[in-house]
Amino acid sequence: MSKRKLSRQQRWRIEKTQAERAKRARQRDTTDTERLAAGEYGPEQPGRVIAHFGRSLEVAPAHGGQAVRCHLRANLDGLVTGDHVIWRAGEDGSGVVVAREPRHSLLQRPDPRGRLKPVAAGIDQILIVFAVEPEPHANLIDRYLVAAEATGIAPVLVLNKVDLLPAEGGELRALLDRYAGLGYPVITTTTARDTGLDALLDQLHGRTSVFVGQSGVGKSSLIDRLLPEEDLRIGDLSTDSRKGTHTTTTARLYRLRQSPAADADGAQPEGTDSPGELIDSPGIREFGLTHLSADQVADGFIEFRDHLGHCRFRDCRHRAEPGCALLAAVESGDIHADRFASYRRIVDSLENHQG
Repeated sequence: MSKRKLSRQQRWRIEKTQAERAKRARQRDTTDTERLAAGEYGPEQPGRVIAHFGRSLEVAPAHGGQAVRCHLRANLDGLVTGDHVIWRAGEDGSGVVVAREPRHSLLQRPDPRGRLKPVAAGIDQILIVFAVEPEPHANLIDRYLVAAEATGIAPVLVLNKVDLLPAEGGELRALLDRYAGLGYPVITTTTARDTGLDALLDQLHGRTSVFVGQSGVGKSSLIDRLLPEEDLRIGDLSTDSRKGTHTTTTARLYRLRQSPAADADGAQPEGTDSPGELIDSPGIREFGLTHLSADQVADGFIEFRDHLGHCRFRDCRHRAEPGCALLAAVESGDIHADRFASYRRIVDSLENHQG
């Protein structure tokens, strides 16, 4: 499809709007500089971005206290929820972010044009949530795992609504065992029982986590139970389609109020770390893989890694080439046939998208 051409008047309006925005940003930065020089802001202190709204942020002080609405210096574009920052409090109750701390992780997703867009930072683990209902599919789980592996952030599988699982478990239980056998942490949860989140709380303790998964698997419901003080909107499953509606509108970091090790009064035992933090964002509800190459997809299947690079031909596509190490591993049982078939479906879908 050819790109729609803009008229001269439309181009003028766009350029005028962009120029006005740039002028406002320069004026605000000049004002900040003057206020900083006049001592109208307090000393520098560490904090963390808990929500992002264009040129303004909500920053939580590192040492506790109420979150403060801050704005950015002009040279600090690209901050996202979860970033650790240096900020200064103003006399009027607002603040200004003056620097960003180095990131130990950054979660990105491709936009419709395939360009990577930062979504959240400072994440320790990605919790891939799926549920007994809507029925999970191994290929979808594998897609999430490949995307998570590509970020370098540890993935954890969370099966929600386990109270709906038949006593014998069936194929779903066998699927969980397969992932556990690969070394992935597998956790089962339910909001239908008082103790249904104990294993999840243990996994969240002391870490910053992000939930991903398709609509209807109960991500917001889990957060609502973990953070009962927060006002989260939860979409019900459609009676007909049994699919959920996504309700989160802004990326936000939530701090857990209490860890599994806390006593009845909520006090943390001496020497323990923070109870953990969660980031929920519509931007990472579903991972895209269009930015990955076939080689990156193969590397996202962790059991492939010992065999990659051992094919007879350097440009082996792992289809029917003689001397393919992956095909040999499937034959020997070192790689499960279903996982290899899932890998092929992902690569084929990417080739069809790019072709």
